Amino acid sequence: MRLHRLAVTAFGPFAARQEIDFDALTADGLFLLHGATGAGKTSVMDAVCFALYGTVPGARQGPGAALRSDHAPADLPTEVLLDLTVGGRRLEIRRSPAQPRPKKKGQGFTTERAQSRLREYVPASGEWKALSSSHDEIGEEVTQLLGGMSREQFCQVVLLPQGDFARFLRADAEARGRLLGRLFDTRRFAAVEERLADRRRAAEARVRTGDERLLAALHKMEQAAAGVADDWPVPTQAPGDPGLAEAVLAWAAVARAGAQERHAVADSALAAAEARARAARTALDTAREQHRLQQRHEDARRRHEALTAGRADHDAAVARMELARRAERVAPALTLRDDAERDHRAAQTALDGVRAALPTELTEAGAEQLADEERRLRRDLGGLEAARRAERRAEEIARQRTALDRATRVDDDVLQDAQEWLAGWPALRSAHQERVARAQEAATRAEQLAGRLDPARRRLHAARERDRLTARVADAEQALRTAHDTALTTKDGWLDLKERRLAHIAAELAAHLEPGAPCAVCGSPDHPAPAPTTDDQVSPAEEEAAYRTHTRAQQAAGAAERALAVLQEAHQAARRQARADGAPDGPAPAEPDAYDTPEPELAFLVAQLEREHRAAHDSAAGTHAAREALDRIEREHTERTAARQQIEQRQAARTAEREALDREQSALTDEVERARGGARSVAERAAQWERRVLLLVDAAEAVRACDATARRVKDTDGQAADTAYRAGFDTPGAAADALLDDAAHRALQRRVDTWRTEAAAVADRLAEPAARAASELPPADPDAAAAHLAVAERALRDASTALAAAQERRTDLTALSRQALAAHRALGPLRAEYDRVAGLAALTAGTSAANERRMRLESYVLAARLEQVAAAATARLQQMSAGRYTLTHSDARAGSKRAGLGLRVLDAWTGSARDTATLSGGEAFFASLALALGLADVVTDEAGGVRLDTLFIDEGFGSLDEQTLDEVLDVLDSLRERDRSVGIVSHVPDLRRRIPTQLEVVKERSGSAVRLRLGAAGD
Repeated sequence: MRLHRLAVTAFGPFAARQEIDFDALTADGLFLLHGATGAGKTSVMDAVCFALYGTVPGARQGPGAALRSDHAPADLPTEVLLDLTVGGRRLEIRRSPAQPRPKKKGQGFTTERAQSRLREYVPASGEWKALSSSHDEIGEEVTQLLGGMSREQFCQVVLLPQGDFARFLRADAEARGRLLGRLFDTRRFAAVEERLADRRRAAEARVRTGDERLLAALHKMEQAAAGVADDWPVPTQAPGDPGLAEAVLAWAAVARAGAQERHAVADSALAAAEARARAARTALDTAREQHRLQQRHEDARRRHEALTAGRADHDAAVARMELARRAERVAPALTLRDDAERDHRAAQTALDGVRAALPTELTEAGAEQLADEERRLRRDLGGLEAARRAERRAEEIARQRTALDRATRVDDDVLQDAQEWLAGWPALRSAHQERVARAQEAATRAEQLAGRLDPARRRLHAARERDRLTARVADAEQALRTAHDTALTTKDGWLDLKERRLAHIAAELAAHLEPGAPCAVCGSPDHPAPAPTTDDQVSPAEEEAAYRTHTRAQQAAGAAERALAVLQEAHQAARRQARADGAPDGPAPAEPDAYDTPEPELAFLVAQLEREHRAAHDSAAGTHAAREALDRIEREHTERTAARQQIEQRQAARTAEREALDREQSALTDEVERARGGARSVAERAAQWERRVLLLVDAAEAVRACDATARRVKDTDGQAADTAYRAGFDTPGAAADALLDDAAHRALQRRVDTWRTEAAAVADRLAEPAARAASELPPADPDAAAAHLAVAERALRDASTALAAAQERRTDLTALSRQALAAHRALGPLRAEYDRVAGLAALTAGTSAANERRMRLESYVLAARLEQVAAAATARLQQMSAGRYTLTHSDARAGSKRAGLGLRVLDAWTGSARDTATLSGGEAFFASLALALGLADVVTDEAGGVRLDTLFIDEGFGSLDEQTLDEVLDVLDSLRERDRSVGIVSHVPDLRRRIPTQLEVVKERSGSAVRLRLGAAGD
């Protein structure tokens, strides 16, 4: 991967657009990135990482708004553009984070969504081709081109944090594991460990559950046994104890044998009880049957005596039923005679009622005379139909005249109301027009006041902000002075300690000398006169602590300076916005002038404008209502004028219609008067005649019905007399007296049938030989036989209950034994699985005896990676140390700690290996830089062998002397020889003389800027 061009706008500390030409910067292979603290050196790498991955590295991650520069104007969007070559393709990535922007309409801000665009350069056409604008697609494309390298890996291999690896050399195995785990993503191996631990816990739980089921079956068998195995002790082992299953199965076998024995004894006792009960039941049945036969014979004898006493009544009932049967032959003729007499009486009654309603001259008339009178009246009734139609038309004309009069009165009222309203129309329209004009003037006034009110409010808000920031600026100036004083004091202390340490540097070097070991300065193994230590000697840790204190003080001073600049800029902006109209343009003066309007005056002006605007706005609010009212009365004027014209037309039409109705009603009146005679109306006269016609019809029918029923009475009376004589009765009345109704007949028949049935039954029972033989025997005693049977059955029930209990106990114990055996068989595979999984889990977790070095699986994988990193780092460390040092991986255990991630350095001069934590300052720098470069190579190979042509090396050069710095730069030159470009991020002034190509980040009040220098060394 090679960077060509980077452009950032409103990003981090960069307010304006800044461009970095990496082609020019990396042409010499080695360049320096430097600048003041807080200027934005790290933001350059943040921009590269944001362009590639859409986020910034490590702790600098945050919401998109955090990437935006505070110095940038509101209308300038934040954007990063990166031009690079990766995987043989020239790409351009442009990204913008989610950020606020001013609204296009109105005031305030809205959030602009994050945007991404990817283009590729096509050499054949010399043009850029758009590829995608999707965040996900661009991220996937970049990750594939980088060989799947994650953001953390990219930041580790492109920006080499050399200071982090100095701590890595001195860290313990756990800290090294965390760093290597992030870079090589060994989470899957840790997941394997956790998965095996989970499976071990699950298998252990299943084994314990199997033991608990086995003990539960034992408890159930103990309850079901009910003492059949008292001589054999119940197993007392707990879940997981050895021999639990065998003890449970042995106890179950003893309990089953005892239950089987108890069942055999109970079965024999039940057979004996059943034999005794059968004999008692046979004796009881015999006694009951004899007693029944004796009682049956005695009952038959008593019933025979009762039948003999009631024979006379039976004979009388038979004779009465015979007489009733002869009378029933006369009954139909008697019924016909009675029906005819009843019909004749009803017809005579109806005729008498009708004759009472007839006129006197017709009360004795016959049916024919009444029919002639009916036909005459029907003819007269037909002549009244025309008169009835004329009468109905006259009534309809009267209703029409009433409706016309009612409609005329309604129109007269409406017409009068319309004429009165139209008379006041001119004055009403003028008043509404004046109301509309007043509302329009108020609306114009409100718009003018609103245009003055918003600027006044902004000036008032700015004046309040100006007054508030004035005090904060004073406090910030005082804080800056204090921070500068502190920085100077800590610098003097640090320089003093550094000078004292350099004065005693010989004693410090002598403290590390060992007999027979070569001197780090002269190389001699003899040390005849090492410099002694003194009480005022300064240690490297004290100097480093003083330097860190000074650095923090400088950072605090820089932060105070930036805070003061921000406050001053905000204060000046507030003053400019609060200045009175007509004030001169340009920056506001440092001190208050005549244009700095006091806040109370601005507040009074805003309040006055608000009152006037509110009054005008309230008046203008009625504009719409006034216009609607004017439109409403104009519509009403049009409607009332049209209504008046319509009413006048309807009144003229009603007058013509009323005259026509009067003429028609006069002609109809004469015809109706002639037809109604003395009645109130023609309809009433027609109704009188219709009622008389119906009365004549009823009278004729009644006369005919009365004559017909009289003839029927005479005929049926003769038939009844003849039938009674033939049946043996003197008169029809005698036959009628001999008849029986249904209830009496049924009662006599029931008495006769009952006596005959009883007589037959008694005769049959007295003839039974068994009953006659039983009556000759002594009386039977069923109660005694029943008592003897109850005793035998009670003994049988007790024996049956005992057998059922023994059977149930035997069945339950057999079933529970099978359950225990099944649980024992199911427990075998579970125990085998638990042993296998527990062994694997202990092996991967490093707790197994088979794992001699107590190395976890993840540590084992990381140890292999660390061995690769150590081999890659050694190639450069030997060059930097002139072949003296070699980094080696160690998996030896340190005390009781686990092994796997040890790191040792082999000294070729002494032939001994020691822990990297014992390296001196210069040695640690060599080793950490080599380790960082080696790790970059291994991570690059891990990510698919992607070539990284541009590398950055962070701080760590400040503690090197001139000779050591030359050796380090020689190693970095070797990277350049392989067509790699190396950028050094450092504050060391000496590097500015040694590296001519430089990218300087300059910190300014309005935001940082970048400057590219391509001159000779020392420029």
